[in-house]
Amino acid sequence: MIYLDYQATTPLAPEALKAMLPWLEQGHANPHSPHRAGRQARAAVEVARDQVAALLPTGGRVVFTSGATEALNWAIKGVSGGIVTTAIEHAAVLDTARATGRPLTVLPVDGEGLVTPESMAEGTALVAAMLVNNEIGTIQPIAALAGHAHRVGAWMLCDAVQGYGRIAIPDGVDLVALSAHKIHGPKGIGALWIRDGITLPPLLHGGDQEGGRSGTLSPALCAGFGAAARLMATHAEADRVHVERLWTLAVERLGPDWTVNGSTTRRYHGNLNVRREGLDVARLMSDCRDIAFSAGSACASGSGRTSHVLTALGLNGAQAKSSIRLGFGRYTTEAELLQALDQLVTAAKVQRP
Repeated sequence: MIYLDYQATTPLAPEALKAMLPWLEQGHANPHSPHRAGRQARAAVEVARDQVAALLPTGGRVVFTSGATEALNWAIKGVSGGIVTTAIEHAAVLDTARATGRPLTVLPVDGEGLVTPESMAEGTALVAAMLVNNEIGTIQPIAALAGHAHRVGAWMLCDAVQGYGRIAIPDGVDLVALSAHKIHGPKGIGALWIRDGITLPPLLHGGDQEGGRSGTLSPALCAGFGAAARLMATHAEADRVHVERLWTLAVERLGPDWTVNGSTTRRYHGNLNVRREGLDVARLMSDCRDIAFSAGSACASGSGRTSHVLTALGLNGAQAKSSIRLGFGRYTTEAELLQALDQLVTAAKVQRP
């Protein structure tokens, strides 16, 4: 199997697995217990917290959660006024914002998937936007959005799930949602970074183990998250160069019959969303079943719905449904990427020469 679905999840880094194993095999103490074993587990959690925080702005704290969905829900449900977001956000933002019943403004994007920052209405309490879009890789002007938010006294929530460790997070943000399994860490853990001075009402009630968030932490998951974050820092330049090389190879190999969806420049190049006229994506997946790729967000796969991200760009239903997403990164080799692309191109040409 050739794995080209990095936006859905990334392969677990061997170093992250190694960091987790002691806490899975022997370090079974509750990190919130006062005895020595508990304190040792707690120390591992705090080391991981520092490792995750190292790639975030200063002047805030990292609170571990079960994942980015919990982090986003906590941030969005924790405000009491109007919410502003964009038309291409993840369902964890859009659905949660709608569920609050509070005034909601959804900003449109242009044909490249970019939002134009604009003045916010009085009464806006939160502006929420992705740093890097999960379907098309567009990099949003988060700093400019934060500036508009702060002028009306609103907080800026950055969904940095796809961009953390890859794209710098502006200092002007107030809340940042993260997910370990999108940076070669384990599934089941994420984080919410909260700027100093901000207090959110609890989403989960109980033991208040994280100072606003209740639930027993897993030292193993925390350690894996921390190790993955550390690798994102130490491998940043090598990862960037590798991804740029893969992007160039992929665009050249696909050729003029394929059109890139979204911006080609204001974009994280480990995300390649392309379309081909008349392509039957379901058939392509069946014909190329030894390649893991996506027709859109993994969270919406199987729903039969047209991608709201692609339609927000102005694509019609047929264009959106003839699109695929290829995601690659640190552990993708040039050889396997080219092999997969040749298979995809050949299979697509059989459908429609």
